[in-house]
Amino acid sequence: MSAELWRPTAGCGPDCLPGEGRAGASPVRQVARLLGVLGMLLAGAGMAVLLPVLPAARRAAVLRAWARRTAGVLGVRLVVRGRLPRRRALLVANHVSWLDVLAVLAVAPARLLAKREVRNWPVLGLLARAGGAVFVDRSRPRDLPGTVARLAATLRAGHPVAVFPEGTTWCGVVPPAGCRPRRGFRPAVFQAAVDAGAPVVPVRISYRSAATGATTTTAAFLGDETLWRSVRRVLAARDLVVDVAVAAALHPVPGADRRVLARAAESAVHLLPPRPVVSRPTLAAVGPVAVPGPVAAGAGLGLAA
Repeated sequence: MSAELWRPTAGCGPDCLPGEGRAGASPVRQVARLLGVLGMLLAGAGMAVLLPVLPAARRAAVLRAWARRTAGVLGVRLVVRGRLPRRRALLVANHVSWLDVLAVLAVAPARLLAKREVRNWPVLGLLARAGGAVFVDRSRPRDLPGTVARLAATLRAGHPVAVFPEGTTWCGVVPPAGCRPRRGFRPAVFQAAVDAGAPVVPVRISYRSAATGATTTTAAFLGDETLWRSVRRVLAARDLVVDVAVAAALHPVPGADRRVLARAAESAVHLLPPRPVVSRPTLAAVGPVAVPGPVAAGAGLGLAA
């Protein structure tokens, strides 16, 4: 398998992003947000030193508080629907933005599966390492079995793990055909849940305007776009809300087919409505896993191979 075939791609481009000239936050507020984020990054650098020596529960609480505060200084409001399991689980989410990581950590301070390059990012790389992230080299597909084994070991040790099985970001809405990453959720990481006997929890992340309630691509991080350009768009946004919705857990039986599990989790993520509904979750048996039915949300609350 070549490295190019291995790396997921999405068809999103500039046409998927919101148009220029829309009313946004004032320049003063944008500068204040930027200064706030820089302050949170400095705080994160200090946290990276302390996290490895903290008890697991305290470490999770500190990470959750830091992620929530960082989202807040960015002007992003977090809305959570559904409940995460209290014990180990493989959390699998769609991937829209770099903000997804903050959203996941703010809800469930799990150990992340991240691309190798993140290890060397200023501050964020330190935090990822201190938080027990598992890194994958996407240019070396032969290393994948070892990565899956490390994920399974992390789950067996009782730690939640969060992955983005699409392997790349896309705009997160239903744009012209071809935008969503081809092949959907990659199945390899699901083998870790099968091997460890851990539940898989599908999570949908979506972004909307608080003023209009409409889904927005403001937070999307697309294609060849620079990280700074995406950050600037978020800093300038008004009333940006990130919705994190959790579906019912899928419980793979021993020897379950990871491909079936991946398809079930992907279906659950895309069946989750972006905003609260009245209906409660229903379950239907499909193959070796329990799969949410047409409605899989009710109360309040993923780089892979």
